[in-house]
Amino acid sequence: MRRAHTDEQVHDWFRHVVVPRLETWLAATPEGEVIGLLVLDEGSLDQLYLEPQRRGQGVGDALVELAKRQRPQGLELWTFQVNGPAQRFYRRHGFTEAERTDGSGNEEREPDVRLVWRPQAG
Repeated sequence: MRRAHTDEQVHDWFRHVVVPRLETWLAATPEGEVIGLLVLDEGSLDQLYLEPQRRGQGVGDALVELAKRQRPQGLELWTFQVNGPAQRFYRRHGFTEAERTDGSGNEEREPDVRLVWRPQAG
């Protein structure tokens, strides 16, 4: 997959846009090592990243549940169509597919899919 930005550009974007303007949560070990990141932008789950060696340990599950608690009215997110593991992960958490695109609307020009989660009426 084509990278749209350099590491320096991504760091600047996080420093000047994400952290000061968006709701940002970190998952850390008791020793303070950051192992996960969740970013919410209004009703969008904008970013969810884990240290690769922490996958399958419940950290991602905990971050998605946090996102749902923070946005009980519902969430949406975008992921690339080639990212089958992410799609399976989000579907396991109740997200359903709402839209597919050819990628012309994202910087990577990679076909993507929009997933949504809406709380169960109860």
